[in-house]
Amino acid sequence: MTREEFLKFSSDRVIFLDGATGSNLIKAGMPVGVCPEDWILNHKDVMKKLQSDYADAGSDIVYAPTFTGNRIKLADYGFEGRIEEINSELIKLSKEAVGGRALVAGDLTMTGKQLKPIGDLDFEELVDVYKEQIGILEKAGCDLLVVETMMSLQECRAALIAAKEVSDLAVMVTLTFEADGRTLFGSDAAASAITLEALGACAIGANCSTGPDKMVEIISNMASVTSIPIIAKPNAGLPSVDENGNTEYDMDCETFVVEMEKLINAGASVLGGCCGTTPDFIRGLKNKYGELKPSTIRDDDGNPIRRKDPSKRYLSSERSSLSFGMDDLFMIVGERINPTGKKKLQEQLREGNLDMVIDFAEKQEEDGASILDVNVGMSGIDEKAMMLTVMEEVTSITDLPLCLDTSSAEVMEAALRRYPGRALMNSISLEKGKAEVFLPIAKKYGAMFILLPLNPEGLPKNTEEKIGNIEKLSGMAKDMGMTKQDIVVDGLVATVGADPAAALNTLDTIDYCYKNDFATICGLSNISFGLPQRSNVNTAFLTMAIEKGLSMAIANPSQEMLVNAAFASDLLKKKEGADLRYIQRMQRYEMKNESGASSGKEVKITTNSDEDILDIIKKDVLTGSKRSIVKNTEKAVNMGIEPRVILDTVLMPAINEVGDLFDKGKYFLPQLIAGAEAMKLSIAYLEPLLKGGDDDGKELPAIVIATVHGDIHDIGKNLVALMLKNYGFNVIDLGKDVPKEEIVKAAKENNASIIALSALMTTTMKEMRNVVDLAHEENLDSKIIIGGAVVTPDYAEEIGADGYSTDAADAVRLVKQILSID
Repeated sequence: MTREEFLKFSSDRVIFLDGATGSNLIKAGMPVGVCPEDWILNHKDVMKKLQSDYADAGSDIVYAPTFTGNRIKLADYGFEGRIEEINSELIKLSKEAVGGRALVAGDLTMTGKQLKPIGDLDFEELVDVYKEQIGILEKAGCDLLVVETMMSLQECRAALIAAKEVSDLAVMVTLTFEADGRTLFGSDAAASAITLEALGACAIGANCSTGPDKMVEIISNMASVTSIPIIAKPNAGLPSVDENGNTEYDMDCETFVVEMEKLINAGASVLGGCCGTTPDFIRGLKNKYGELKPSTIRDDDGNPIRRKDPSKRYLSSERSSLSFGMDDLFMIVGERINPTGKKKLQEQLREGNLDMVIDFAEKQEEDGASILDVNVGMSGIDEKAMMLTVMEEVTSITDLPLCLDTSSAEVMEAALRRYPGRALMNSISLEKGKAEVFLPIAKKYGAMFILLPLNPEGLPKNTEEKIGNIEKLSGMAKDMGMTKQDIVVDGLVATVGADPAAALNTLDTIDYCYKNDFATICGLSNISFGLPQRSNVNTAFLTMAIEKGLSMAIANPSQEMLVNAAFASDLLKKKEGADLRYIQRMQRYEMKNESGASSGKEVKITTNSDEDILDIIKKDVLTGSKRSIVKNTEKAVNMGIEPRVILDTVLMPAINEVGDLFDKGKYFLPQLIAGAEAMKLSIAYLEPLLKGGDDDGKELPAIVIATVHGDIHDIGKNLVALMLKNYGFNVIDLGKDVPKEEIVKAAKENNASIIALSALMTTTMKEMRNVVDLAHEENLDSKIIIGGAVVTPDYAEEIGADGYSTDAADAVRLVKQILSID
């Protein structure tokens, strides 16, 4: 089934998926800690009955049990050499089980290894891992693909790109979200949906992590920005472990079916169940909602379900989204990250120094940019490598979408391939060979692109020729399946000093585009080239262009007069939200002037004092600047600052601030890890100096940490270990899938004050109780704390643990509290 076939299949009907696999296999006798795929192949009848029951219950699509069948996951059990056998046999088993009564989806999920820069897995290696499994699944005869229970938007992208490159099968994608409505890596529902639809998913949604009642806002947010079907596959409520160690869920079939109506009213039209659900749950859904047509569904107020506004354009970063229509607020595309005419930036890029890049990104966001242009084209560097490096750094410190700017098709494809959102592509023209190369790249990676109305002869002679170029190039894009909402037309500003009609011609172009539903952009600097007091000309021209309908401009957002005039123009045009935006900017402008800051001037940081260099080191931790923190730490030591002072007065407060920002939802997992890793590098440099000096600090207690037996997930555990190490604790990390005997033995041998346990799955969290019980039997003095996605404070109290933490930062606070450490 191709994407187009899936969209037709689901166009005016509710699609029913299956329910849980793992929790039902556990009930059927599958032990904790075994390879699920191998166990299923040795107990085929159990799986065949379950899937047959789902087909009988009304499932239109049943997931093959290939969930952890990629080579990285299989390697945890020593089965990587059996990847083809395992995946092929499981597809065959599923096809036999449903007997043509349902489609079979080849199932893929995360590998358990983290992508760089958080982990050590390269993006292209991950794409290859997914390509390998997808190729086997398609060859074995699956009908479509599903990528599910994903915590990382970038890993979803890797799977979708892999599928595009080896298969024509439709791909459904579902992520799992935390209580704050974001994935573990900080992506919200809207940004995820925009990115994945643009990249070619046939349906997107959410699964696992929560019951239907807690999933409504996520589904609604996805539905409001997409036009493809929305999937809802929640758990049967919240899990708990009974006195016999069995996992139960608090929502029965009848309640689950009733609660699912909220998700249908929020926009979901592909329904199923995850942990704790059974064929009876699917039968209940089918009986109640089987005759529904998505086009007739109304929300609680009787209104049609809010879906993607066809007049809006959508961009996204990994953690946020941006939508705009023809009459929405004018936007600035920050132009500063561009080495053209900037000798200092050119020098830094050649040295691999990104300080100015980071400063430009932060300052432009502060000054009101909505999008950041990134261009690193210059001599003396590897442009592709530098583009990827700069992009990685910039996306780590800002949530603004990026405009990727290069004339090289190779660089553009590399950047779009890695960009963890939906980018704006700068640009595509009719110059010889450009459109034929760049349009397929835009289409493949789902980018919005800037249409530059140049032809093979260069600049158009007049407005009519420019409009002809726009129509021709947009027609080529339409033939490839793109729409006007994927295009932003460059008004192509010429120099008024050389051509007195230059401004009028551009304004006519903007007017044509506005009337024909094309968003527009322009660069302002050309208009005033060669004239005195250029800012006056630029500002006047910009206000005229906004009046004609200009959507955005590539400019320096720190140019006060220019941006103030633009915001005032929106105010006078009575655009929604323009009044508040203008007032807020003026208040900020007044505060800036009162503080003595020079308008439009860059503030240079000096490092001639202890206070200056310590502030910079603190900023290195806050921004996760691994590239510069060691150099700056060394500089501080060479200036005579005591290592203990750096540790106590800079690094520790900085990492505490990172933790606080994470708790407040202003930082997300990548930023938390980056800050911890940066601090780790600084401590590694200081450690020998601390040991060799007159350090009267005492070594902090030992902590044994492990993911419990049967669980091979270790993202959260690794982060907790890293944070605790940074705080000076002696952390003994036993890894994942660790038997209770090894945990208790390690705690004894290391005289551990704390045992920290992690579990991600409801099927393995009961192992925490076993560790607690064994520790008590052995009369161990160690305090035991627990955490993980499925773990709750109530469960900690129930099993006799000494504490529960929600995340890494909270784990540090809990440990310090238990041990009475300030």
